Amino acid sequence: MALKDKVIVRLTAAQRQELEKKAATGKRSAATITRARILLKADADGDGWADDRIAEALDTSASTVARVRKKFAQHGLQAAVGRRRPTGRQYRKLDGAQEARLAAVACSPPPVGQARWTMKLLADKLVELEVVESIDPATVYRALKKTRSSRG
Repeated sequence: MALKDKVIVRLTAAQRQELEKKAATGKRSAATITRARILLKADADGDGWADDRIAEALDTSASTVARVRKKFAQHGLQAAVGRRRPTGRQYRKLDGAQEARLAAVACSPPPVGQARWTMKLLADKLVELEVVESIDPATVYRALKKTRSSRG
């Protein structure tokens, strides 16, 4: 990273105090403590170290230091130091009653002209029986994989 691309970090007294508190206590993740130390070392009003020197001192990469500096400048202290929250919760596609219905269908005789149930046939049957509005065969596979019953 060229010197002209380097983001200057200037911490307020309150921010510096908060970061020192985070870096001093062992109650946080190692990544959080490292990011707090990066910002403390990068502070232009404080130590003002170069990225390479910070990376060597904290046993991390120069790109990590640059990324923390940039995040601080763009999004503030909490975003630079804290963890990112997961973007969205993965909800279950089938509840217990629907999974039971799926297992019952899977254990029943296959449709006429078929030797056995396929995941696609099971998905289509669940839609036909109005157990679900729509379902992917991969979801059917994962739900059956969880059950301990033998389909053979």
